[in-house]
Amino acid sequence: MTDNIWSFRPSSGHRGGTDLSGFKVQATDGHIGKVDKHSDEVGAAYLVVETGVWILGKHVLLPSGTIAQIDAAAKTLYINRTKDEIKNAPEFDKEKHAADPGYHQRIGNYYGYPHT
Repeated sequence: MTDNIWSFRPSSGHRGGTDLSGFKVQATDGHIGKVDKHSDEVGAAYLVVETGVWILGKHVLLPSGTIAQIDAAAKTLYINRTKDEIKNAPEFDKEKHAADPGYHQRIGNYYGYPHT
């Protein structure tokens, strides 16, 4: 596991520059949605996932360290969290994401890692 939840795990199969937009996202217990947008920024990489109708179209911010594996051929990401963890996650907030330096720390804490 990485020391920084905002960095891709070396074992995830991530290749810098790969566009993950539109990839399906699988939790440990099933499909949760698709990647709406993402960032590859070193030490601050993330995904914004549109969860779809199963939780009323909520968008969540997932730190890249939650990705266990990327299957580029199947355009699918596998995250190491459950559907309930995603359902109960704070909803993505565009304004706080861009302007509140503590926002990423709170999201990182929710997923069980310190922001470094």
